Amino acid sequence: MSSPQRKLPLAALAVLAVLALGACGDAHTRVTTGTYAGESGKNAPYLNVGPLEYEVQLSRELSPYDVEDSPYLLGLTPAQRKLEPGQEWFGVFMQVYNNSSQAHSASDDMTISDTQNNVYTPVVPGPTNLFAYRGGLIPAKGRLPELGTVAANGPTQGELLLYKIEIVSLDNRPIELKIVDPSNPAVTASAELDV
Repeated sequence: MSSPQRKLPLAALAVLAVLALGACGDAHTRVTTGTYAGESGKNAPYLNVGPLEYEVQLSRELSPYDVEDSPYLLGLTPAQRKLEPGQEWFGVFMQVYNNSSQAHSASDDMTISDTQNNVYTPVVPGPTNLFAYRGGLIPAKGRLPELGTVAANGPTQGELLLYKIEIVSLDNRPIELKIVDPSNPAVTASAELDV
């Protein structure tokens, strides 16, 4: 066999080896930061916080006067519903996965902030809001929202974290989501949100 003929099978083997290694990906890498980009979670990072994985499905402004957004604002008390001048609603739709063999609590400490260090905590609507994120215990191999629920079958396929923010924060982007592990507050993850 001539030298060029021997190099061709070796080159083919090298390409196959590179492809095989590339297919392995970084499945063992724990991601704690990322940038959300795209509708319905396309290109969004799976953020590892403790034993759970969190994924932003969508983040956007919400209007109380929009028919599509009105179900997201159900269950608010009159005090919660009131927006001060210069405020608006902002929603982050989240999925949470427990891929482990035991139950774990999902975080209820998820804040968003802008570049001017304005920090916002979620407003939690009453039980009539079927989209609201409430955290809680996720069973082994379980997820939030649970399959078959209104939130899972809705357009975003995620549970809603509802924030009352200052409109000026939209000018102070990026908006960053921070998630704190309920069992160990030293463990956090963050992602820049699409606005």
